[in-house]
Amino acid sequence: MNKGIAYLIGAGPGDYKLITLKGMECIKKADVLLYDRLVSDKLLSFASEDAELIFVGKSPDNHAYSQEEINKLLVKKALEGKTIVRLKGGDPFVFGRGSEEALALKEAGIYFEIIPGVTSAIAVPAYAGIPVTHRKTSSSLHIITGHEDPEKDDTNLNYQVLAKLEGTLVFLMGIQNLKEICSSLILHGQPEDRPVAVIMNGTTSRQRKVFGTLKNIHEILIEQRITNPSVVVVGDVVGLSETLSWFENKPLFGKRILVTRTRQQVSSLTQKIEELGGEVIEFPTIQIVQPDSFDEIDGALGEIEKYQWIIFTSVNGVNSFFNRLKKLDFDIRLLYNARICAIGSVTAKTLEDMGFNIEYVPEVFKAEELVEGLKNKIMIGDRVLLPRADIGGTILVDELNKLGAEIDDIHVYKTVISKQSRDQLQKNLENNIDIITFTSSSTVNNFIQILGKDNLPDLSGIKFAAIGPVTEETAHKAGLKIDILAEDYTIDGLVSAIVKHVIKGEIKTND
Repeated sequence: MNKGIAYLIGAGPGDYKLITLKGMECIKKADVLLYDRLVSDKLLSFASEDAELIFVGKSPDNHAYSQEEINKLLVKKALEGKTIVRLKGGDPFVFGRGSEEALALKEAGIYFEIIPGVTSAIAVPAYAGIPVTHRKTSSSLHIITGHEDPEKDDTNLNYQVLAKLEGTLVFLMGIQNLKEICSSLILHGQPEDRPVAVIMNGTTSRQRKVFGTLKNIHEILIEQRITNPSVVVVGDVVGLSETLSWFENKPLFGKRILVTRTRQQVSSLTQKIEELGGEVIEFPTIQIVQPDSFDEIDGALGEIEKYQWIIFTSVNGVNSFFNRLKKLDFDIRLLYNARICAIGSVTAKTLEDMGFNIEYVPEVFKAEELVEGLKNKIMIGDRVLLPRADIGGTILVDELNKLGAEIDDIHVYKTVISKQSRDQLQKNLENNIDIITFTSSSTVNNFIQILGKDNLPDLSGIKFAAIGPVTEETAHKAGLKIDILAEDYTIDGLVSAIVKHVIKGEIKTND
C-alpha cells in the first residue's frame, strides 16, 4: 500500500488571509483536512468538495480528540495513501504541539512537511497597533506559554529570570492563569505599573483590546468580560497602541455582514467589505444553472445576422451567452451586425473587456431607463435579442414592443434556490449579524423561502441593505424593511451606502 503525505500547516491567528501561499495550495489538494477550533471557516471553504473535513479542536474545557487520538488519526489516514492537511491555528511549532504530531508521523514512516504559519504572538499585537519590538523601547521579544502541560509536576517557567527581562513578554493561552502570571512577575521584581495589553479575538472583526498594568489587568479583564482566545503583551511597547492603531479604524470594523449573492458572484462584494474591516458571512441564496434546454439560444445563434440589437441585463447573461458561443465553436465575427446595449456599469465593463463597443448604458440601471434611451435608436421592425434569466420580468419586453421592435426573449441561464439549509441560515443569524445584503429580487425571495416567513420577527436588530429600488420593492412585499439603499445600483454603490450608514452611527454592532 502506498503511503500518503501529511502537511502540518499554520493557519495564522484568525484573519484567514494571513495563510501562506504554500499553505493554501496544500488545503486545495487535501484528501483529508484535520482542523482546530480557531481555524477560520473561510479556509475550510477552499478545500475540495470531495475532501473529508474532521474537527479535532480543543478548548480549555473540552477536547474533541485527545492529542494521542489526533496523532493516531493522522497516521491512519496517511497509511490509506491520502494527502493529509493538519491545519493548526497560528504556527504549528509555537505552542501548537505540531512537533508531537510530526514525531508520530516520523515513527510511522510517513513523509511530512511543516508549513509555518503567522504566529498570534506577533500578528495579534500588530493588529492592535503594538510592535513587539521597538528600537527605543524593546530590543528583545520573549514568547511564553500561559498554559503549561497540566500533567507536569512543576513549571518550566523561571519567573525570577522573566521578571528581569526588559524586552517584550508575550503570553499565549494565558487568560486562565493571568492573575498568577502577573503576581509572579511582580513578586520577582517587575514594577507593578508595567503596561499590559490583552487582545481578544485578534486579527478578526471581533477584536477587542484592553489595557492596564501588572497590578490591575486581571480585574480589568473580569470587568470587561475578556476571555479566550486572547494574547497578553507585557512591556512598554504597549504604550504605542494608541498612536499606531489601524485595524479598528477601518469604517466597517466590527460589523458582521451576511452576503446572499450567488457563489460565483460573492467574491467581489466580500473583498470590498473585508478591505473596509467588515467580516463577511457568505450564504448564497441563489444558484446559477444552465437552462433546461439550449434550443432557444442555439436557434437564435443559427440566424444571428438578423439581429440589429443585443441587450444584456446582467453579467450572468453575458457569461452564459458567450459560454454557449464557445461551446458551439461559434465565430464571434458573426455578431458584426448587432449593436450592444447593457444594463449596469459592471455588465458594460464585462463586455468592454471582451472588446465590444457598447451602444448605450442607462444612467439609472432600470429597464425603463434603457428603453427611454433607445427610443430614438431602435427602428420599427428591428430585431432585438434579449439573452437573460428565466425569471426576467415583462417590463423590458413590453416597453421595447411599444417601440415597434421584434423581441426574442431567450433564457440563457436559470436562477434556482440555493441548496443551503434553513439550519445553516439560522445558525449564521444567531452569530450576531449586523447587516444582510440583497443584490437582486431573487436573493430576497430565496432568503425568505429558506428562512420561512414565520421566522422574520427574529431578525429584529439586523439592518437590511438593497442594491436598488427593484430589490427594495421585492423586500417590502416580502415583509422586510430596507434600511440601506444604494444610490448607485452597483456593488460599489451598495458598499458605499453601508459605509455611510455605519459612519453616521445608524448601525451599532450586535455584540
